Amino acid sequence: MKDGELDSVDRSILYYLQQDARHTSSSDIAEQLGLSSSTVRTRLNKLEESGIVRGYHVDIDYDLAGYPLYTKIICTAPVTERDTLANRARTVGGVTAVREIMTGKRNVYVNAIGKSHDDLNRIASELDDLGLEIVDEQIIRDEYVCPYHGFLDEDVE
Repeated sequence: MKDGELDSVDRSILYYLQQDARHTSSSDIAEQLGLSSSTVRTRLNKLEESGIVRGYHVDIDYDLAGYPLYTKIICTAPVTERDTLANRARTVGGVTAVREIMTGKRNVYVNAIGKSHDDLNRIASELDDLGLEIVDEQIIRDEYVCPYHGFLDEDVE
């Protein structure tokens, strides 16, 4: 499987996995697509081996888990150090996600959680110590993830 060469079956498998990977089996997907579960499992293995499916992640309600403060910290990193600093930011306690942005001055986005403002201040301080310049901080009320419907909407090949 070459990069970006997904057929309608592969795209459909991705769509159904995005809806609820934990409770969706190969047999469930096979039933939806009118295929055998072994065909779906083979396809899924190829999607995993190629790196298209990078993992299966849990969606946590941090507030209910005891971390009421969920923040996005927007940073600037020198372009030549952006990937290194973004990767190092992942090691800071309380950081839950890091995004590298290809353009603009605001080129590293860090999601972090905490129980108190002291937690968030510590995280910001550690990011600053790494060499990331903090441009903005936003407290997030909630975040919603949904499947990419385009996997089903694209023309059948």
